[in-house]
Amino acid sequence: MLMANPATLRNLVKRYETLRSTHARLGTSESSRQLEDISYTLCVTTGTRTVPDALAAAAAQLHTLRSAGAPAQVSGPAEVQLTA
Repeated sequence: MLMANPATLRNLVKRYETLRSTHARLGTSESSRQLEDISYTLCVTTGTRTVPDALAAAAAQLHTLRSAGAPAQVSGPAEVQLTA
């Protein structure tokens, strides 16, 4: 199974949580679109179909890496930019 770069995965989860909070607070069409975009990206990155499954898969992958003694930070691009 392919696994996402841990830094990218952490970034996606953090971005999802931020956008979920933003959308709950603002409730605009823009915040909704951004939340849908990051949700889709998170699902694709983890090979899942729902956000709860994607979050669980991300947590499991990151836990596995920590348990295996993987470095906390992996070099390389960690930022995911969503474009229209």
